[in-house]
Amino acid sequence: MNERVENADIDLMTEIATLYYVEGETQEVIAKRLGISRVRVGRLLKRAQAEGIVDVRVRQHPAVSAEIERELKRRFGIKRALIALDQGDADAQRSAVASLVADHLSRSLVEGSIVTVGMGRNVGAVADNVFTQGERQCSFVCAIGGSQRAGEYMNPDHICRRLAVRFGGDSETLYAPALVQSTALRDELYENHTVRQTLDRARRADFALVGVGDLSEDSNMVRMGWFSPQEIAEARLSGTVGDIMGCHFIDIHGRPSATPMQGRVIGLGLTDLARIPDVIAIASENTKAAGILGALRTGVVDTLATSATNAHTILRLDEATMVEP
Repeated sequence: MNERVENADIDLMTEIATLYYVEGETQEVIAKRLGISRVRVGRLLKRAQAEGIVDVRVRQHPAVSAEIERELKRRFGIKRALIALDQGDADAQRSAVASLVADHLSRSLVEGSIVTVGMGRNVGAVADNVFTQGERQCSFVCAIGGSQRAGEYMNPDHICRRLAVRFGGDSETLYAPALVQSTALRDELYENHTVRQTLDRARRADFALVGVGDLSEDSNMVRMGWFSPQEIAEARLSGTVGDIMGCHFIDIHGRPSATPMQGRVIGLGLTDLARIPDVIAIASENTKAAGILGALRTGVVDTLATSATNAHTILRLDEATMVEP
């Protein structure tokens, strides 16, 4: 009985949401049409949002972000910038940025597309913000190994699986740890047939989803136990401002930084990323402006997805740190 009532409520919420959001009817007209009170219509519309039946998004007007995007494209040679409205909450900001990436993929993916996928909360949020119809037979391939401490949400293999469910297609795991003790061990694992086969497929990707990290003591790398707060502090002192995909540590000018943390992660290299047609760098946190600037200056980023505040900060920081010819 309860299940029948619940299904009836879902049907009613869907009908009301369609009338209100798609057909543009007022709550009063809907109430009269369905023979219920206007108050109940309002409550069911709110419940439809909470239940995920309705996805309401507020986007920055194209005219507002167009000028920023033009300037970012001009300065860094990127193909596009996806600029999200600023949000007061970190999770809401991550979701706003991720939804722009999800929409970009929805417009761009075709049957047979290969997407290679990095690690982290911002990359993981993309899979949660895909609202698309019509399946595409795409492949989602890990660009980096896995970490037990990262958990399901941030691990690339789980993100690949969620993306494959949303868009349709298959996923491929990189059967290797993300972090190893030494560069020598990393090089040895690169010779493993299974590891090499997956990375070779990732290198043929049409798109890459990569996070940009900062060097804070609250970074994912510290929380996962990859590096100690002391190692992070020493890296900052040596000029490291951030990382691309958790494994390529860079300075403010986009050059590889001289830190012992370098060269210990199993994943695609910067040279590999440079050959992928659309490398999408995702960073929602306002602490990451310096890291994003360094990532843009490497020349491997094609699409930047970030907040409006970050976009403005990056442009000001670029002017302040520009190296004279």
